[in-house]
Amino acid sequence: MSESPNPQPSLPDTAPEATAYVPPKWRTEPRFPDGPAPDPAGSHHERRIRSFQPRRSRVTTGQGEALKRLWGTWGLDIDGHEVIDLKKLFDGLPVVLEIGFGMGEATAQMAAADPSTGILAADVHTPGQGNLLALAERGGMTNVRVANGDAIILLREMLPPDSLAGMRVYFPDPWPKARHHKRRLIQPEFLDLAATRLAPGALLHCATDWEPYAEQMLEVLTAHPEFENTQADGGYAPRPEFRPLTRFEGQGLDKGHVVHDLLFTRARPKN
Repeated sequence: MSESPNPQPSLPDTAPEATAYVPPKWRTEPRFPDGPAPDPAGSHHERRIRSFQPRRSRVTTGQGEALKRLWGTWGLDIDGHEVIDLKKLFDGLPVVLEIGFGMGEATAQMAAADPSTGILAADVHTPGQGNLLALAERGGMTNVRVANGDAIILLREMLPPDSLAGMRVYFPDPWPKARHHKRRLIQPEFLDLAATRLAPGALLHCATDWEPYAEQMLEVLTAHPEFENTQADGGYAPRPEFRPLTRFEGQGLDKGHVVHDLLFTRARPKN
C-alpha cells in the first residue's frame, strides 16, 4: 500500500486524553456522607420550572452534628423511588406535610404543641434541616421527620392518595417579579396534585406577607373545585393559634407587612 500523500501528524505521547464532563463536586458529593443527598432525585426526573432555589450556606457545627447523628433515624431523601408508608414512619399518627420550613423553629413549636400529629417537613436548605433535627432532639419530639428535596416529587411519587391529614405552606418564595410568577408554588396544577394526596376534609393552610401573592392564592384556591374556604365570607382567615409567630414574620410586621392566612379544606365527596 502506498503512503498517504498527506499524512496526519501523530500526537505526542504527552497529549492529554479526552475525558468526560465531570460535574462540580457539590452537585454529586454529599457534604455529610450519611446525611441528606445533594441531588436526591437525580437527573432521571423531568426538567420543569421549580418554585424553589437551592441555597448553599454555612452549616454550623451543631447543625452538622445533628445531620450526622439523626439523619438515619429522622431524615429521608426525596428520590422518587418508592411510596412511603406514613403509618409506619410515624407510628400510626395522622400526618401533616409542611413544605418549606426555613430554620425549623415554627415547625418544632407546632410539633411540641401537638405530639398527636406527625409532621413531615420538606425543604432543600441543609442548615435548616440540621437545625430542625437538633431542635426536635432537644425537645424530645419524635413526631417530626425531615424530607430533603423537591416536594412535587414527594407528593406525586412517594405519598399515597388521601394519605395526608393536612398541608402547610408558610411564607413560600413570592417570586415578586412578573416574569417569575410562573415559579410560584400555589398554582392550579399544584392544587390538582395536592388534592389527590389530602384526605377529604384535610386542611390546606397557606400564609404569606406578600400581598399580590396572597391575592393569587385566594383566587386560585377559591376557583379550585376540590377546595373549600373555611371562612364564611370567602376571604382570608385570622392567624390560627397553632401557627406560631416566627422571627421572620415578626420582622415583616415591624416593617409594616400584612400577613394573610388562607385556610381551605379538601372537599368531601357529595352524596
